[in-house]
Amino acid sequence: MDFDLSEEQRLLQDSVTRLMADRYGFEARKGYAAKPPGWSRELWTQYAELGLLGLAFDEKHGGSGGGAVETMIVMEAFGRGLALEPYVPTVVLGAGLIQAGGSAAQQNALLPAVAAGRLLLAFAHTERQSRYALNDIVTTAKRDGAGWLLNGQKAVVLHGDSADKLLVTARVAGGQRERDGVGLFLVDADAGGVSRRGSVMNDGHRAAEITFSSVKLGADAAVGEAGAALPLIEAVVDRAIAALAAEAVGCMATILDTTVDYLKTRTQFGTTIGKFQVLQHRAVDMMVAMEAARSMTMYATMMLDDPDPSERARAVAAAKLQLGRSAKYVGQQAIQLHGGIGMTMEYKVGHYFKRVTAIDLQFGDAAHYQKRLAALGGLYAAAG
Repeated sequence: MDFDLSEEQRLLQDSVTRLMADRYGFEARKGYAAKPPGWSRELWTQYAELGLLGLAFDEKHGGSGGGAVETMIVMEAFGRGLALEPYVPTVVLGAGLIQAGGSAAQQNALLPAVAAGRLLLAFAHTERQSRYALNDIVTTAKRDGAGWLLNGQKAVVLHGDSADKLLVTARVAGGQRERDGVGLFLVDADAGGVSRRGSVMNDGHRAAEITFSSVKLGADAAVGEAGAALPLIEAVVDRAIAALAAEAVGCMATILDTTVDYLKTRTQFGTTIGKFQVLQHRAVDMMVAMEAARSMTMYATMMLDDPDPSERARAVAAAKLQLGRSAKYVGQQAIQLHGGIGMTMEYKVGHYFKRVTAIDLQFGDAAHYQKRLAALGGLYAAAG
């Protein structure tokens, strides 16, 4: 595999990195979080002007025809800045589902609006009992004439409180955990029967508890084939996991840089503590852990378009496993090396550690993906 960036990709990397450095200082981030909707709409507009919101869309939908590598580049820069905007819920998950499984009418209506920054999406899939299983669904969509009647509850819908439209998983047939019978539906967030309760998560991002009570949907609300949407959902969630892994790498890079700077300036016993060899070794171990996560993230990103779903699943599982392990180690070492200041709300290291911890838990933690990778036969299938 060739992991070198093209000239266009390097230019993208430079522009997004500069934007984050200029607009996303730690104090500026606290200001964005304190105002409704918990992130910067001004920056969201700037993302649209830079083409970041339509990066992976076809040109006919207002995009630039990029792919997973371009998304990885953007997400790593967002991780370095600890960005709060709903890029993954709207662009990677919501628009990704429409792009991969939506009808031509849905794509033409929604994707240009997302690319222009006019439309926010959220993926409503988690339920109280489902934990990490995408197929564990109690929410139902039943036929109602030519349309559908949606009933159920969704939990921890990322940025669901500010979304204009929701992509909702619901069971149209079969038992609670069956793979067949899963549907995906496009729902107006302000439709009758939809109620939302927003909250701030531990990492500063927002989420919502959403209830659907006899929500009437038109015949055109289904995304893809009703009852056969699970493979589509799994493929797009794998893309989201790879994007989140890239964000975590950016977070870990900032944690490492901040820690090394601290070691160079903090004095103890008449000298800077960075001169103590044991602390140098710990900093090197942090770098090794971060680079391991970066390597697996790049590998998973390159494997997203593999025609064999099992190969894609192996790569994503391995990346998520390594991410969880690396994030825990890097974050814990940073807190230890900073001492008491690392735990304060006024200092940024703890906030970055919160974010990588949240990313580790999203869609399944390291322990979950260790089991999943084992069930898949490891990163490389045995020759048969």
